[in-house]
Amino acid sequence: MEKNILVLFGGCSPEHDISKKSVQTVLNALNGNTIIPVYITREGKWLMYDGKTDNVASINWEKFGTPAILSPDRVNRGLLRIVSGKAKIVPVDVVFPVLHGPNGEDGTIQGLCELANIPYVGCGVAASAVAMDKALMKLVVKGLKIPQAEFLTFGADEFMTDEETVLKKIRYKLGYPCFVKPSVGGSTIGISKASNKKELSAAIATALKFCGRIVVEKAVEGREIEVGVLGAGIAAKASVPGEVRSANDFYDFEAKYENAESQTVVPADLPEEIVEKVQAYALEIFRAIGGSGLSRVDFFVDADGKIIFNELNTLPGFTAISMYSMMWEASGVPREKLMEILIGIALAKHND
Repeated sequence: MEKNILVLFGGCSPEHDISKKSVQTVLNALNGNTIIPVYITREGKWLMYDGKTDNVASINWEKFGTPAILSPDRVNRGLLRIVSGKAKIVPVDVVFPVLHGPNGEDGTIQGLCELANIPYVGCGVAASAVAMDKALMKLVVKGLKIPQAEFLTFGADEFMTDEETVLKKIRYKLGYPCFVKPSVGGSTIGISKASNKKELSAAIATALKFCGRIVVEKAVEGREIEVGVLGAGIAAKASVPGEVRSANDFYDFEAKYENAESQTVVPADLPEEIVEKVQAYALEIFRAIGGSGLSRVDFFVDADGKIIFNELNTLPGFTAISMYSMMWEASGVPREKLMEILIGIALAKHND
């Protein structure tokens, strides 16, 4: 049955532009539904599309101009379209957030949908918040006893108060090279590799521009393997794995979105026992945070076949080069069917 699907994209996040690339793929795959696209500007203004959406391929991206607000009112629920100072309710059956990073993937939009009592695609508030925070996610995985890189985490205040002690602690516990990451963020934004004390100090300063808490990891050598998860609870399934082959020293933002020499291989060429184990780990981690809908779980596989957890992304990209939909397509689930399943999971979760 046709649904009114509110598609949110853009957002107040360093990953704003990635969201704008992802949304076109999602819109093109949401067949048989009434689509309500709403663009959230970098400043946080919500703008509804003023044109017809019966042909999403021909959407004029300049026509987002009518202010709109998702009402938290459970009785008069829906999108408030504001024209000449008057609000008109546009009914919404499901929200599909195509928002990456903070203020969209971290439980904030999910919390608004919960207040409004409207079904939404993807993980819930707690799962989204935990997965968005690398330090918290590492504590979850540590409890599962799944291998991951050694790490340290600290706040901006600790670094600013005694930089020398923090740098010394990293050197003795992790050594060089190491990776410095903002605890909250995605698309490899703000992440740097440090091979000495000077680079480490500069990398921390860069990461602090994006988050007040930092995670530093011991560098891991291995193939970069990703797995898509779809579903909820014991019914969740794992896709065939894919492999990222970065053109740069590591799969940073430039290698991911701007360097044509970077490659993605789906399915990854791995022994069957490694495939089964990486899928099992992905499902175990997804279920541990109470995941629902979709996630992409990233690992390294070293030369000895050891699997090392890297991170979990609750709203993975849907750009033309993004791995999540590619892995599911290789698993026998085309994009249109994938969207249908995600909408169905959102409705079922809400009904439960």
